[in-house]
Amino acid sequence: MVEEKNCSSCGNHTFVEGKLDGYANVRPIDRIFAGGSGMIVRFCNHCGEVDSIKVEKPHKFK
Repeated sequence: MVEEKNCSSCGNHTFVEGKLDGYANVRPIDRIFAGGSGMIVRFCNHCGEVDSIKVEKPHKFK
């Protein structure tokens, strides 16, 4: 199911996804040497307003 959504900032309806990884990895607080996970960022293709951020591999935090 594709969700039709408008940007809350500019009203555009085209979104793209990018990935934050490397030094931006999210790591469990209680495990210093855990590998962590990158984050997927969904944002407006027109103005860059971020719509959502989600952890790519949430199973690494269980």
